[in-house]
Amino acid sequence: MASDCRETLEIVAGSGLSLDDRSLQNLGSLPRSVAANGPVSASGSTAVLEPKPRMKTVSRPRPSTDRASTLNDEIPVQETNANAETLNADSQAKTGVAASANRSVFADVIELTKPRIVTMILVTTVASALIAGSATLTLIDWFWLMIGTALIAGSAGAANQVWECRIDRNMPRTANRPVPGGRMSYAVAVALTAASGIAGAAILWLGSGLIPACVGIATWLIYVLVYTPMKTRTAWNTTVGAIAGALPVFIGYTAAGGTLTELPGWMLFGVLACWQYPHFMAIAWLYRTQYAKAGFCMTTTVEPTGQHAAWQSILGSVALATCGVVLAWFPDGQWVASVASVVATVLILAASWPLLRASLNFRANPNDKTARTMLRWSLVVLPAVLLVMTLRASL
Repeated sequence: MASDCRETLEIVAGSGLSLDDRSLQNLGSLPRSVAANGPVSASGSTAVLEPKPRMKTVSRPRPSTDRASTLNDEIPVQETNANAETLNADSQAKTGVAASANRSVFADVIELTKPRIVTMILVTTVASALIAGSATLTLIDWFWLMIGTALIAGSAGAANQVWECRIDRNMPRTANRPVPGGRMSYAVAVALTAASGIAGAAILWLGSGLIPACVGIATWLIYVLVYTPMKTRTAWNTTVGAIAGALPVFIGYTAAGGTLTELPGWMLFGVLACWQYPHFMAIAWLYRTQYAKAGFCMTTTVEPTGQHAAWQSILGSVALATCGVVLAWFPDGQWVASVASVVATVLILAASWPLLRASLNFRANPNDKTARTMLRWSLVVLPAVLLVMTLRASL
């Protein structure tokens, strides 16, 4: 039987045919005659197995001088497209990394100082100096006042980022800042913070006087050593932050000859402090989830319905307008009833109304849309009120 199977295999191999495993297993049951002569047809006769002609591989002629076209012929279209997409993705990734690595050091230094806050402080410094009576200030006096204020304010912002660098890594809003983003070392940030603060205080002292310098130092201490650590402990941090944010008005006010006891200076302080409630409550609502995950204790994380934040925004908006109206009638610290006072009052109320309305809408329907509207109006209302107050004081 074994010899019969071998003979059958030899016949099949010689014919050029192939058999699968199942067919090989069934060969043992075939009669010797079938194995020797081939399979039986349906009519009972023996069929002759004819070998199938082998397929010859014909190479397609390709241009021999063009290496690029030869490669295109050898590589399937799908693979070519896939490889091209991969190369493009790799190229874009490398470009992004290079752009990140080549990011301007100067830009990172500016970002470390919180330039938006510095800009707001400079605007209020100019307004307060004009209200106090800036006739005594020369061009060089203005220059040193702006430089000193910007440096000490920037130092406070940088110190805040240094303090919170670990927490900032947990918030998408702040994770890309220079220190948490890894573009600037902790030691370099500390050195820049110290250098900027010392230089700013010295410039204010030498260029504007001792009192403006002391106000700047007090602002730095409250913002960095009181407000910053309070952010993870109590929601009252907003009130302390409002004080620190409003104090710089006295830098400009005293540099222009005003004193710390005059009513116009404190009304300016009130406008700035009260404005920060609707402004920062809107931010606290929009980023409440990130604040909570990072461990910050904000009004919107302690009381998540938004009602406390809304009422603080409403009261802040009303108080802001009130301080502006008081200054309209007491431009020099003395009661002045005039057409200018009436016009200034109307303009201040008109300028403040959109922020109050946005705060009321947020209380009625606390959501991201109403909070964002409140935030946008806060950025418009403050410059408008300061402009009216400045014009009133100059009349």
